[in-house]
Amino acid sequence: MSTCEPKAEAAAGDARAAFRLHQGLLKLGINSRMLVQDKKIDDPTVIGYPNKLGPIISKLRPSLDALPLKFYGHSKQNPIYMRLQWLPNNITSQIANLNPDIINLFWICDGFVPIEAIAKFNKPIVWTFQDMWAFTGGCCYSKGCDRYTKSCGNCPILASNQAFDLSSWVWKRKAKAWQNLKLTIVTCSNWLAECTKSSSLLQNTPIKVIPNGLDVDIYKPIEHQTARHLLNLPQNKQLILFGALNATGNQRKGFYLLQGALQKLSASEWKDKIELIVFGASQPENPVDFGFKIHYQGKISDENKLLLLYSAADVMIVPSIEEAFGQTASESLACGTPVVSFDSTGLKDIVEHQKNGYRAKCFSDDDLANGIIWVLENKQRHEKLCERAREKAKQEFSLEVITRSYLSVYEEARNLV
Repeated sequence: MSTCEPKAEAAAGDARAAFRLHQGLLKLGINSRMLVQDKKIDDPTVIGYPNKLGPIISKLRPSLDALPLKFYGHSKQNPIYMRLQWLPNNITSQIANLNPDIINLFWICDGFVPIEAIAKFNKPIVWTFQDMWAFTGGCCYSKGCDRYTKSCGNCPILASNQAFDLSSWVWKRKAKAWQNLKLTIVTCSNWLAECTKSSSLLQNTPIKVIPNGLDVDIYKPIEHQTARHLLNLPQNKQLILFGALNATGNQRKGFYLLQGALQKLSASEWKDKIELIVFGASQPENPVDFGFKIHYQGKISDENKLLLLYSAADVMIVPSIEEAFGQTASESLACGTPVVSFDSTGLKDIVEHQKNGYRAKCFSDDDLANGIIWVLENKQRHEKLCERAREKAKQEFSLEVITRSYLSVYEEARNLV
Protein backbone atom coordinates (compact mmCIF):
# COMPACT_ATOMS: atom_id res chain seq x y z
CA MET A 1 0.00 0.00 0.00
CA SER A 2 1.19 3.49 -0.78
CA THR A 3 -0.15 6.41 1.22
CA CYS A 4 0.10 9.89 -0.30
CA GLU A 5 -0.51 12.91 1.91
CA PRO A 6 -1.00 16.26 0.18
CA LYS A 7 -3.39 19.05 0.88
CA ALA A 8 -6.39 18.11 -1.27
CA GLU A 9 -7.12 21.29 -3.17
CA ALA A 10 -8.20 20.61 -6.74
CA ALA A 11 -6.67 23.80 -8.08
CA ALA A 12 -3.29 23.29 -6.44
CA GLY A 13 -0.59 21.79 -8.64
CA ASP A 14 0.92 19.82 -5.77
CA ALA A 15 -2.38 18.12 -5.00
CA ARG A 16 -2.93 17.35 -8.70
CA ALA A 17 0.53 15.76 -8.93
CA ALA A 18 -0.14 13.56 -5.89
CA PHE A 19 -3.59 12.51 -7.06
CA ARG A 20 -2.30 11.67 -10.54
CA LEU A 21 0.36 9.41 -9.06
CA HIS A 22 -2.31 7.79 -6.88
CA GLN A 23 -4.40 7.13 -10.00
CA GLY A 24 -1.34 5.75 -11.81
CA LEU A 25 -0.68 3.31 -8.97
CA LEU A 26 -4.29 2.13 -8.99
CA LYS A 27 -4.13 1.55 -12.75
CA LEU A 28 -1.11 -0.72 -12.23
CA GLY A 29 -2.99 -2.72 -9.62
CA ILE A 30 -1.29 -1.22 -6.57
CA ASN A 31 -3.46 -0.93 -3.44
CA SER A 32 -2.99 2.81 -2.96
CA ARG A 33 -4.83 4.99 -0.47
CA MET A 34 -4.52 8.77 -0.34
CA LEU A 35 -4.77 10.41 3.08
CA VAL A 36 -5.62 14.11 2.85
CA GLN A 37 -6.42 16.99 5.17
CA ASP A 38 -9.32 18.36 3.13
CA LYS A 39 -11.24 15.81 1.08
CA LYS A 40 -13.17 17.38 -1.78
CA ILE A 41 -13.92 14.46 -4.09
CA ASP A 42 -16.20 11.44 -3.81
CA ASP A 43 -13.58 8.72 -4.10
CA PRO A 44 -13.34 5.85 -1.58
CA THR A 45 -9.59 5.56 -2.12
CA VAL A 46 -9.15 9.15 -0.89
CA ILE A 47 -9.43 9.36 2.90
CA GLY A 48 -10.18 12.49 4.89
CA TYR A 49 -10.71 13.10 8.60
CA PRO A 50 -12.67 10.26 10.29
CA ASN A 51 -15.18 12.56 12.05
CA LYS A 52 -17.48 15.49 11.30
CA LEU A 53 -15.16 17.98 12.96
CA GLY A 54 -12.49 17.21 10.37
CA PRO A 55 -13.52 19.79 7.75
CA ILE A 56 -13.73 22.49 10.42
CA ILE A 57 -10.32 21.57 11.81
CA SER A 58 -8.75 21.53 8.34
CA LYS A 59 -9.97 25.08 7.70
CA LEU A 60 -8.78 26.40 11.07
CA ARG A 61 -5.43 24.62 11.23
CA PRO A 62 -3.46 26.75 8.70
CA SER A 63 -4.52 29.98 10.44
CA LEU A 64 -3.73 28.61 13.89
CA ASP A 65 -0.40 27.26 12.69
CA ALA A 66 0.49 30.73 11.40
CA LEU A 67 -0.35 32.59 14.64
CA PRO A 68 3.31 33.06 15.70
CA LEU A 69 3.96 34.88 12.43
CA LYS A 70 1.89 37.80 13.71
CA PHE A 71 4.93 38.88 15.71
CA TYR A 72 6.77 39.42 12.40
CA GLY A 73 5.23 42.22 10.36
CA HIS A 74 6.68 41.27 6.96
CA SER A 75 5.57 37.64 7.17
CA LYS A 76 2.13 38.70 8.38
CA GLN A 77 1.67 40.25 4.94
CA ASN A 78 3.13 37.20 3.17
CA PRO A 79 2.11 34.15 5.28
CA ILE A 80 2.15 31.90 2.20
CA TYR A 81 5.95 31.72 2.39
CA MET A 82 6.25 30.40 5.97
CA ARG A 83 4.87 27.15 7.39
CA LEU A 84 5.66 26.28 11.01
CA GLN A 85 4.02 22.85 11.51
CA TRP A 86 3.83 23.00 15.29
CA LEU A 87 0.24 22.03 16.12
CA PRO A 88 -0.27 18.39 17.23
CA ASN A 89 -2.83 16.12 15.60
CA ASN A 90 -3.70 12.43 15.25
CA ILE A 91 -1.94 11.78 11.95
CA THR A 92 0.28 9.07 13.46
CA SER A 93 -2.67 6.99 14.62
CA GLN A 94 -4.46 7.49 11.29
CA ILE A 95 -1.48 6.06 9.45
CA ALA A 96 -1.12 3.23 11.96
CA ASN A 97 -4.75 2.25 11.28
CA LEU A 98 -4.07 2.17 7.53
CA ASN A 99 -0.92 0.09 8.11
CA PRO A 100 0.75 0.86 4.75
CA ASP A 101 3.87 -0.84 3.44
CA ILE A 102 5.20 2.48 2.13
CA ILE A 103 4.32 6.08 3.00
CA ASN A 104 4.74 8.61 0.19
CA LEU A 105 4.55 12.12 1.57
CA PHE A 106 3.75 14.97 -0.80
CA TRP A 107 2.91 18.59 0.12
CA ILE A 108 2.26 18.33 3.86
CA CYS A 109 3.19 21.79 5.13
CA ASP A 110 -0.23 23.31 5.72
CA GLY A 111 -0.47 22.10 9.32
CA PHE A 112 -1.34 18.55 8.23
CA VAL A 113 1.78 16.71 9.45
CA PRO A 114 3.71 18.13 12.43
CA ILE A 115 7.49 18.05 12.04
CA GLU A 116 7.92 15.71 15.00
CA ALA A 117 5.29 13.22 13.74
CA ILE A 118 7.23 12.06 10.69
CA ALA A 119 9.85 10.16 12.71
CA LYS A 120 7.06 8.25 14.51
CA PHE A 121 5.52 6.62 11.44
CA ASN A 122 7.71 3.49 11.70
CA LYS A 123 7.31 2.74 8.01
CA PRO A 124 9.55 3.23 4.96
CA ILE A 125 9.08 6.83 3.84
CA VAL A 126 9.40 8.30 0.36
CA TRP A 127 8.98 12.07 0.43
CA THR A 128 8.22 13.89 -2.81
CA PHE A 129 9.41 17.49 -2.60
CA GLN A 130 7.30 20.04 -4.46
CA ASP A 131 9.06 23.05 -2.93
CA MET A 132 11.91 23.88 -0.53
CA TRP A 133 10.06 23.64 2.78
CA ALA A 134 11.52 20.34 4.01
CA PHE A 135 15.08 21.69 4.26
CA THR A 136 14.48 25.32 5.25
CA GLY A 137 13.46 27.09 8.42
CA GLY A 138 9.85 27.16 7.26
CA CYS A 139 9.80 28.95 3.91
CA CYS A 140 8.39 27.16 0.88
CA TYR A 141 10.71 29.16 -1.41
CA SER A 142 13.79 30.92 -0.10
CA LYS A 143 13.55 33.95 -2.46
CA GLY A 144 17.28 33.70 -3.11
CA CYS A 145 18.35 33.24 0.54
CA ASP A 146 20.90 30.44 1.09
CA ARG A 147 20.89 30.32 4.91
CA TYR A 148 19.38 26.81 4.72
CA THR A 149 22.79 25.54 3.55
CA LYS A 150 24.07 26.10 7.13
CA SER A 151 21.26 26.87 9.55
CA CYS A 152 18.43 29.35 9.52
CA GLY A 153 17.99 32.57 11.50
CA ASN A 154 18.13 36.27 10.62
CA CYS A 155 15.37 35.35 8.20
CA PRO A 156 14.82 37.90 5.39
CA ILE A 157 11.28 36.65 4.78
CA LEU A 158 10.47 37.40 8.43
CA ALA A 159 12.40 40.68 8.17
CA SER A 160 14.26 39.40 11.22
CA ASN A 161 17.69 40.49 12.46
CA GLN A 162 17.73 37.91 15.25
CA ALA A 163 19.85 34.75 15.04
CA PHE A 164 17.21 32.87 17.04
CA ASP A 165 13.91 33.62 15.36
CA LEU A 166 11.02 31.48 14.11
CA SER A 167 13.05 30.20 11.16
CA SER A 168 15.84 29.10 13.50
CA TRP A 169 13.28 27.42 15.79
CA VAL A 170 11.71 25.48 12.89
CA TRP A 171 15.12 24.48 11.49
CA LYS A 172 16.31 23.17 14.89
CA ARG A 173 13.09 21.20 15.38
CA LYS A 174 13.64 19.50 12.02
CA ALA A 175 17.29 18.79 12.79
CA LYS A 176 16.41 17.18 16.11
CA ALA A 177 13.36 15.22 14.94
CA TRP A 178 14.85 13.90 11.71
CA GLN A 179 18.45 13.15 12.70
CA ASN A 180 17.91 9.36 12.55
CA LEU A 181 15.13 9.37 9.97
CA LYS A 182 15.45 6.78 7.20
CA LEU A 183 14.09 8.59 4.22
CA THR A 184 14.18 8.51 0.43
CA ILE A 185 13.65 11.87 -1.25
CA VAL A 186 12.09 12.38 -4.68
CA THR A 187 12.38 15.84 -6.19
CA CYS A 188 10.29 16.91 -9.17
CA SER A 189 13.22 18.68 -10.86
CA ASN A 190 17.00 18.71 -11.03
CA TRP A 191 17.07 22.26 -9.64
CA LEU A 192 15.22 21.17 -6.50
CA ALA A 193 17.54 18.17 -6.16
CA GLU A 194 20.58 20.47 -6.20
CA CYS A 195 19.01 22.72 -3.57
CA THR A 196 18.32 19.67 -1.39
CA LYS A 197 21.90 18.41 -1.77
CA SER A 198 23.22 21.80 -0.67
CA SER A 199 21.05 21.89 2.45
CA SER A 200 22.50 21.21 5.89
CA LEU A 201 19.47 19.17 6.94
CA LEU A 202 19.15 16.63 4.12
CA GLN A 203 22.38 16.71 2.11
CA ASN A 204 23.22 13.08 2.98
CA THR A 205 19.79 11.64 2.17
CA PRO A 206 19.26 9.57 -1.02
CA ILE A 207 17.64 11.70 -3.74
CA LYS A 208 15.88 10.64 -6.94
CA VAL A 209 14.60 13.04 -9.60
CA ILE A 210 11.19 12.13 -11.02
CA PRO A 211 9.09 14.81 -12.74
CA ASN A 212 5.39 15.21 -12.04
CA GLY A 213 3.35 13.02 -14.33
CA LEU A 214 0.12 13.50 -16.23
CA ASP A 215 -2.22 11.37 -18.31
CA VAL A 216 -1.19 12.16 -21.89
CA ASP A 217 -4.37 10.47 -23.14
CA ILE A 218 -6.35 13.22 -21.39
CA TYR A 219 -3.88 16.08 -21.81
CA LYS A 220 -3.63 16.04 -25.57
CA PRO A 221 -4.14 18.54 -28.39
CA ILE A 222 -7.69 19.58 -29.26
CA GLU A 223 -8.25 21.04 -32.72
CA HIS A 224 -7.24 24.70 -32.52
CA GLN A 225 -10.30 26.33 -34.10
CA THR A 226 -12.69 24.03 -32.24
CA ALA A 227 -11.17 24.93 -28.87
CA ARG A 228 -11.47 28.64 -29.63
CA HIS A 229 -15.05 28.27 -30.83
CA LEU A 230 -16.09 26.45 -27.64
CA LEU A 231 -14.44 29.14 -25.49
CA ASN A 232 -15.76 32.02 -27.60
CA LEU A 233 -12.24 33.23 -28.34
CA PRO A 234 -11.21 35.01 -31.56
CA GLN A 235 -10.05 32.93 -34.53
CA ASN A 236 -8.06 35.73 -36.16
CA LYS A 237 -5.65 36.57 -33.31
CA GLN A 238 -2.56 34.89 -31.91
CA LEU A 239 -3.40 34.05 -28.32
CA ILE A 240 -0.94 34.21 -25.42
CA LEU A 241 -1.88 32.17 -22.33
CA PHE A 242 -0.81 32.80 -18.74
CA GLY A 243 -2.19 31.12 -15.65
CA ALA A 244 -1.50 29.86 -12.14
CA LEU A 245 -3.18 29.67 -8.75
CA ASN A 246 -3.52 33.33 -7.69
CA ALA A 247 -1.95 34.11 -11.05
CA THR A 248 -1.67 37.88 -10.83
CA GLY A 249 -1.24 38.20 -7.06
CA ASN A 250 1.63 35.81 -6.33
CA GLN A 251 4.84 37.66 -7.13
CA ARG A 252 6.75 34.39 -7.52
CA LYS A 253 4.65 33.59 -10.60
CA GLY A 254 6.14 36.62 -12.39
CA PHE A 255 3.05 38.35 -13.77
CA TYR A 256 4.71 41.72 -13.25
CA LEU A 257 7.52 40.60 -15.59
CA LEU A 258 5.00 39.41 -18.15
CA GLN A 259 3.37 42.86 -17.92
CA GLY A 260 6.69 44.44 -18.92
CA ALA A 261 6.95 42.09 -21.90
CA LEU A 262 3.37 42.80 -22.94
CA GLN A 263 3.95 46.55 -22.80
CA LYS A 264 6.83 46.12 -25.23
CA LEU A 265 4.65 44.03 -27.54
CA SER A 266 1.84 46.59 -27.40
CA ALA A 267 4.27 49.26 -28.59
CA SER A 268 5.28 47.16 -31.60
CA GLU A 269 3.72 45.82 -34.78
CA TRP A 270 2.33 42.92 -32.70
CA LYS A 271 -0.23 45.15 -30.98
CA ASP A 272 -3.02 44.33 -33.43
CA LYS A 273 -2.09 40.66 -33.82
CA ILE A 274 -2.25 39.30 -30.27
CA GLU A 275 -4.60 38.93 -27.31
CA LEU A 276 -3.96 37.57 -23.83
CA ILE A 277 -5.80 34.87 -21.85
CA VAL A 278 -5.37 34.78 -18.05
CA PHE A 279 -6.66 31.95 -15.86
CA GLY A 280 -6.38 31.64 -12.09
CA ALA A 281 -7.37 35.29 -11.57
CA SER A 282 -10.45 37.39 -12.22
CA GLN A 283 -10.37 40.76 -13.95
CA PRO A 284 -9.15 43.43 -11.51
CA GLU A 285 -11.19 46.56 -10.84
CA ASN A 286 -8.57 48.68 -12.61
CA PRO A 287 -6.96 46.44 -15.23
CA VAL A 288 -3.80 47.52 -17.02
CA ASP A 289 -4.50 48.73 -20.54
CA PHE A 290 -2.01 47.07 -22.87
CA GLY A 291 -3.74 48.21 -26.02
CA PHE A 292 -5.09 44.74 -26.77
CA LYS A 293 -7.81 42.59 -25.25
CA ILE A 294 -7.30 40.42 -22.18
CA HIS A 295 -9.66 37.47 -21.58
CA TYR A 296 -9.79 36.82 -17.80
CA GLN A 297 -11.06 33.30 -17.09
CA GLY A 298 -11.02 33.33 -13.27
CA LYS A 299 -10.25 30.23 -11.24
CA ILE A 300 -10.53 27.07 -13.34
CA SER A 301 -11.97 24.01 -11.58
CA ASP A 302 -13.13 22.26 -14.78
CA GLU A 303 -10.27 20.22 -16.25
CA ASN A 304 -11.98 20.11 -19.66
CA LYS A 305 -11.95 23.92 -19.84
CA LEU A 306 -8.26 23.92 -18.93
CA LEU A 307 -7.55 21.52 -21.80
CA LEU A 308 -9.44 23.80 -24.17
CA LEU A 309 -7.44 26.83 -23.02
CA TYR A 310 -4.11 25.10 -23.60
CA SER A 311 -5.24 24.00 -27.07
CA ALA A 312 -6.71 27.38 -27.99
CA ALA A 313 -3.47 29.23 -27.21
CA ASP A 314 -0.54 29.69 -29.58
CA VAL A 315 1.94 30.02 -26.73
CA MET A 316 1.93 29.51 -22.95
CA ILE A 317 3.96 31.94 -20.79
CA VAL A 318 5.32 30.68 -17.43
CA PRO A 319 7.44 33.62 -16.18
CA SER A 320 8.03 32.26 -12.67
CA ILE A 321 11.00 33.49 -10.67
CA GLU A 322 11.20 30.31 -8.59
CA GLU A 323 9.39 27.12 -9.61
CA ALA A 324 10.10 23.61 -8.33
CA PHE A 325 8.63 22.12 -11.51
CA GLY A 326 6.00 24.11 -13.40
CA GLN A 327 2.99 21.90 -13.98
CA THR A 328 1.17 24.36 -16.24
CA ALA A 329 4.21 24.18 -18.53
CA SER A 330 4.14 20.37 -18.79
CA GLU A 331 0.36 20.38 -19.27
CA SER A 332 0.69 22.94 -22.04
CA LEU A 333 3.35 20.87 -23.82
CA ALA A 334 1.13 17.78 -23.61
CA CYS A 335 -1.58 19.77 -25.42
CA GLY A 336 0.91 20.70 -28.12
CA THR A 337 1.40 24.33 -27.12
CA PRO A 338 4.97 25.73 -26.84
CA VAL A 339 6.09 27.41 -23.62
CA VAL A 340 8.11 30.55 -22.97
CA SER A 341 9.76 30.74 -19.54
CA PHE A 342 12.87 32.13 -17.93
CA ASP A 343 16.03 30.04 -17.95
CA SER A 344 15.44 29.32 -14.29
CA THR A 345 14.85 26.65 -11.65
CA GLY A 346 12.61 23.63 -12.38
CA LEU A 347 11.30 24.94 -15.69
CA LYS A 348 14.65 24.11 -17.27
CA ASP A 349 13.64 20.43 -17.12
CA ILE A 350 10.49 21.15 -19.13
CA VAL A 351 11.26 23.89 -21.65
CA GLU A 352 13.89 22.99 -24.24
CA HIS A 353 15.25 26.22 -25.64
CA GLN A 354 14.13 26.76 -29.25
CA LYS A 355 12.92 23.16 -29.47
CA ASN A 356 9.56 23.16 -27.66
CA GLY A 357 9.63 26.80 -26.56
CA TYR A 358 12.00 29.54 -25.47
CA ARG A 359 13.97 30.12 -22.25
CA ALA A 360 14.48 33.85 -21.77
CA LYS A 361 17.35 35.45 -19.90
CA CYS A 362 16.64 35.77 -16.17
CA PHE A 363 14.67 37.98 -15.46
CA SER A 364 14.53 40.13 -18.54
CA ASP A 365 11.11 41.28 -19.70
CA ASP A 366 12.85 42.34 -22.94
CA ASP A 367 13.95 38.79 -23.67
CA LEU A 368 10.61 37.44 -22.51
CA ALA A 369 9.02 39.58 -25.22
CA ASN A 370 11.67 38.33 -27.68
CA GLY A 371 10.75 34.75 -26.79
CA ILE A 372 7.06 35.33 -27.41
CA ILE A 373 7.81 36.86 -30.80
CA TRP A 374 10.26 34.08 -31.69
CA VAL A 375 7.64 31.41 -31.01
CA LEU A 376 4.86 33.20 -32.91
CA GLU A 377 6.53 34.86 -35.88
CA ASN A 378 7.21 31.84 -38.11
CA LYS A 379 4.33 29.47 -38.86
CA GLN A 380 6.44 26.50 -39.98
CA ARG A 381 8.73 26.83 -36.96
CA HIS A 382 5.69 27.09 -34.70
CA GLU A 383 4.34 23.82 -36.08
CA LYS A 384 7.64 22.08 -35.29
CA LEU A 385 7.63 23.53 -31.78
CA CYS A 386 4.13 22.16 -31.25
CA GLU A 387 5.16 18.70 -32.46
CA ARG A 388 8.20 18.59 -30.19
CA ALA A 389 6.11 19.86 -27.26
CA ARG A 390 3.80 16.87 -27.53
CA GLU A 391 6.72 14.46 -27.99
CA LYS A 392 8.47 15.75 -24.87
CA ALA A 393 5.34 15.29 -22.75
CA LYS A 394 4.73 11.74 -24.00
CA GLN A 395 8.35 10.68 -23.54
CA GLU A 396 9.09 12.23 -20.13
CA PHE A 397 5.85 13.11 -18.32
CA SER A 398 3.59 10.17 -19.21
CA LEU A 399 1.84 8.95 -16.05
CA GLU A 400 2.72 5.31 -16.70
CA VAL A 401 6.43 6.13 -17.09
CA ILE A 402 6.40 8.24 -13.91
CA THR A 403 4.45 5.65 -11.88
CA ARG A 404 6.85 2.84 -12.79
CA SER A 405 9.75 5.05 -11.72
CA TYR A 406 8.06 5.49 -8.34
CA LEU A 407 7.56 1.73 -7.99
CA SER A 408 11.33 1.28 -8.33
CA VAL A 409 11.90 3.92 -5.65
CA TYR A 410 9.41 2.23 -3.33
CA GLU A 411 11.25 -1.08 -3.67
CA GLU A 412 14.56 0.58 -2.81
CA ALA A 413 12.99 2.38 0.16
CA ARG A 414 11.72 -0.88 1.63
CA ASN A 415 15.28 -2.19 1.62
CA LEU A 416 16.50 0.78 3.67
CA VAL A 417 14.53 -0.30 6.75
